[in-house]
Amino acid sequence: MSKLCKDIVIVGGGSAGWITAGVIASKHKKGSSSHVNVTLIESPDIKPIGVGEGTWPTMRNTLRKMGISETEFMRECDVSFKQGAKFAQWVTGEKDDFYYHPLVLPEGFSKGDLSQYWSSNIHSQSFSKSLCFQEDICENNLAPKAITTPEYIAVANYAYHLNSSKFSAFLKKHCIEKLGITFVSDNVTGVNSDIKSHDILSVTTENSGNISGDLFVDCTGFSSLIIDKHYNVPFIDKNEILPIDRAIAVQIPYADDETNIASHTISTAQSAGWVWDIGLPNRRGVGHVYSSKYNDEATATKELIEYLKATGTTDTDNLTFRHINIRPGHREKFWVNNCVAVGLSAGFLEPLEASALVLIELSAAMISEQMPKNREAMTIIAKRFNNLFTYRWARIIDFLKLHYVLSKRRDTPFWCDVTSADNTPESLKELLTLWKFQPPWIYDFDHAEEVFPAASYQYVLYGMGFETAKPEAFSQEEVMFAEQQLTNNKKNITKLIHNLPTNRELINKVKQYGFQKV
Repeated sequence: MSKLCKDIVIVGGGSAGWITAGVIASKHKKGSSSHVNVTLIESPDIKPIGVGEGTWPTMRNTLRKMGISETEFMRECDVSFKQGAKFAQWVTGEKDDFYYHPLVLPEGFSKGDLSQYWSSNIHSQSFSKSLCFQEDICENNLAPKAITTPEYIAVANYAYHLNSSKFSAFLKKHCIEKLGITFVSDNVTGVNSDIKSHDILSVTTENSGNISGDLFVDCTGFSSLIIDKHYNVPFIDKNEILPIDRAIAVQIPYADDETNIASHTISTAQSAGWVWDIGLPNRRGVGHVYSSKYNDEATATKELIEYLKATGTTDTDNLTFRHINIRPGHREKFWVNNCVAVGLSAGFLEPLEASALVLIELSAAMISEQMPKNREAMTIIAKRFNNLFTYRWARIIDFLKLHYVLSKRRDTPFWCDVTSADNTPESLKELLTLWKFQPPWIYDFDHAEEVFPAASYQYVLYGMGFETAKPEAFSQEEVMFAEQQLTNNKKNITKLIHNLPTNRELINKVKQYGFQKV
């Protein structure tokens, strides 16, 4: 029988390394039958990218499983609540052009699809406003729950906006002090493999010697120290499909402590990309992602400054702008021999739907849940991992591209090109053809647990004005069901707007009192 897989070595820290470490260590605790030893090596000389400030609702369960208090997390990491994304000027480019991708499912979605009834009867109201109460919550800067709601429990489904640098430090402290992870602060200078099998035996560090392991996780970011530089796994470039390859990031202080905190990510389209705007308790994180093929750095910076001035920033002369290069795409394989890449080492795409952190969560969860017992089992699990994550990356690319191909904008060369069918994946073309005749539904996808469910496609499709063929008529039963759901949604809007605190009010109360524990 092959050697047991007991020693896990994570190379690289940041959000990817510490989430992966925490997920594995909390599942395979000391004293349990599945116990493994987790060692994390983090370079003291490399700073994390530090701009991934948006999460998915999955983060709530990830943190809960790690044994992290939501109150403590919110206090330590400058956390605010996120309830979806608002896309402005993506369809026509006009100032009043916007739609929402909320985190709550359309009303009655688990029992039936209301999209065709909406398009036939109430087309004057936006899809998300008609069928989901969360657009109104966001437009009023309201929180997704009250202070009396227990930790991690939602009234309206929610994720987080957070300070990514503080988040990494917070996870690091928790993993070391609460989960017993062995931490090594050092630089990795070499990777040592078995001559015959090419499995990694150990990594060499500057000051700590060789650190051996049975499974190695590459969380070394864009440098991809193991998956690229050691194993030379090819990188699949997706620049032709998603040409965003540059980012400019800046932090904006609020005018005062009472300024409203947006309950959603705001994404505003520009001439060759878009601007993200994320509200934290103490500041906004704003950035312009763009394509260097269509805009130079000076033009992109000018557009970002114009956006900041239009959204209330008066002093733009003393701001510090960070410039980041992006290579859109992912590895051909993610798990090779006894090494698996997680985070930026696996790939990166523009942060249009906050997919970076959720891919880390999903990767860590599968590694932990499918932790190989030995080297023989690892080969099978690696194959499954590669198949699943190749599929997931493809679906994320399809979903991001959907935001572009549905746009009616043709005002710049960028928008002319990104809306073209010539650089649209065939898988997305096929779905768009199908959706001309029937709305997106669960059977359109291959996996029960999709990264983006059918409801997400509906929000984007119908938010951007896509039309599905309408049925000739609705049965009395269908009409009664639809009208009941629409009534329920209106009641929910009225009740929640009246009862929920603002985002800032709840955050202040969390700091003062904390949530009650579940």
